[in-house]
Amino acid sequence: MDFTFTEEQQAAVEASAAVFGGVAPDGVPSPALTAGAVADDFDRALWAKLADADLLSLLLDPAYGGAGLDAIALCLVLRESAKVLARVPLLESTAAAVTVQEYGAEETKAGLLARAGRGEVVLTVAANGRTGHEPAERAVTARRDGDVWTLDGVQTAVAWAHGADFVVVPAHTDDDRTLLALVPRGHEGTVLGEQVSTSGERLGELRLESARIPGGQVIEAEGAWERLRDLLTTGTCALALGLGERVLHMTSAYTGKREQFGFPVATFQAVAVQAADRYIDLRAMEATLWQAAWRISTGAAGTGTGGTAKDTAAGTAGGALPVAGDVAVAKIWASEGVRRVVQTAQHLHGGFGADTDSPLHRYHAWAKHLELSLGPAAAHEEALGDLLATHPLG
Repeated sequence: MDFTFTEEQQAAVEASAAVFGGVAPDGVPSPALTAGAVADDFDRALWAKLADADLLSLLLDPAYGGAGLDAIALCLVLRESAKVLARVPLLESTAAAVTVQEYGAEETKAGLLARAGRGEVVLTVAANGRTGHEPAERAVTARRDGDVWTLDGVQTAVAWAHGADFVVVPAHTDDDRTLLALVPRGHEGTVLGEQVSTSGERLGELRLESARIPGGQVIEAEGAWERLRDLLTTGTCALALGLGERVLHMTSAYTGKREQFGFPVATFQAVAVQAADRYIDLRAMEATLWQAAWRISTGAAGTGTGGTAKDTAAGTAGGALPVAGDVAVAKIWASEGVRRVVQTAQHLHGGFGADTDSPLHRYHAWAKHLELSLGPAAAHEEALGDLLATHPLG
């Protein structure tokens, strides 16, 4: 098997490193120093730089001004963004746009995608349901009324909702189908409440009360929500990996210069063993992330076999697990791994790690938000167990 990235994917990493290289984590607003949300909006200046570098259109087809790359390229860029705590809706907007590209109506694609790729239109996704502990598609109902769909329900903790132009809302119909509605900000029948994330970012509680959405702005295609959800989850795993890698690098640098008893603390066996354990966590996070991203990008049926056969999200009978299995494994490692990395970093930094003069406390807050976004590993292990119990292997 060839595990190297393509030239196009490597070029995306280089372009993103150039853009994010100008972001100072020390300048990222601290939730420990700010009452309420750290800012009213995301970093528009950085968003414009990403657009100028063509990083907002990575997954879009050339017909819409994009590069036509895949989920692996997006995850590579997200990994770089997390290293500097970039305050932009890169994951949500890109994932929503590529879902519209794959499943949306031609009129919607023509009017939306090129503008999204240029950063002129910002998209986000309501992916947490009513409470954050239930499937998002069950939190909103959708009823057809001629050429219009009427939506009712609540979606909590919608990332970047106050700055996005459209929120992609999953909803279920009377016949138990899931559809995706593109709800404009400030649309009649919607109320956007104030919420704040663990990282201090402004979230929105979106209430829909008989909100009428034209049929052209509703995606009814089967598999659209599952595709979007898998891409969001895998992208979040990429953010956790990038953040964890930067935190371990910070910890290595600190313990290498911090001395006790006349020696750098990095030379102490107890410190070295803890750092090595966290390195193992990161490598496991990385391997499972690329496996999930590869499955999403190619639809390949094989897991670790080197095969090139195409597969649907449901998997092949008697073959590999569905894509959801690889995503679940990536989530397990990311949610547990990022927590262990930042906890060890705080321990090895001592009191300095909690000092608001150090950027580490910001990384800790962002890591906790990512961990909560991914959910507990036990839930993913249960989902993986269900897949293993019902899907024949071999």
